[in-house]
Amino acid sequence: MKEITVTSSFYAYLSRLRWIKRWGLKRNAHEENVMEHSWEVSVIAHTLALIKNRYYDGDVDANAVATAALYHDITEVITGDLPTPIKYHSKEINAAYKQIEKQAELELLALLPTELLEDFKALIHHENMPEAHVKIIKAADKISAYLKCQAELKAGNTEFETAAQQLAQAIGESEQPEVIFFMQAFVPSCGLTLDGLMKTY
Repeated sequence: MKEITVTSSFYAYLSRLRWIKRWGLKRNAHEENVMEHSWEVSVIAHTLALIKNRYYDGDVDANAVATAALYHDITEVITGDLPTPIKYHSKEINAAYKQIEKQAELELLALLPTELLEDFKALIHHENMPEAHVKIIKAADKISAYLKCQAELKAGNTEFETAAQQLAQAIGESEQPEVIFFMQAFVPSCGLTLDGLMKTY
């Protein structure tokens, strides 16, 4: 067995994603952290990739998409979750935040053993990913946010009305057929209660 001579705090950082709260400027009926959000984006992205391949003659690696989606918000262990209204408040703020994200990516990659560096660059550096993967992950991120908004509205929290409308419009205007398929096939049942879900069997 090869002697292990390296130590890394990379996963110690990742484990702290559970403490990073999303939607920080809004009152939340149900708090959401970055770790659970990353899992949801990953499974949605995986499904979108499979739909693209099976129904629309796509040729994307669904497993690679799912894995990259798991890491899509990794930099937030350093930056925190910057709310969307602030992130896109101005071109200057958006450009500055992108630079901060890139620096956070570099700092996290620097924590890894050298032999693993190239593998993780393909997951963490968006510019190293195939464009098709990036598009699917971004779409999955929007769908996840939309589902969060719907859950909040169902709980009577009107704080999320505007965000829900904006996301619905953005998703509805998507030119990715797999996104429309997912919204029509999978999303309606997400609003059902457990009893309602069980009646569908």
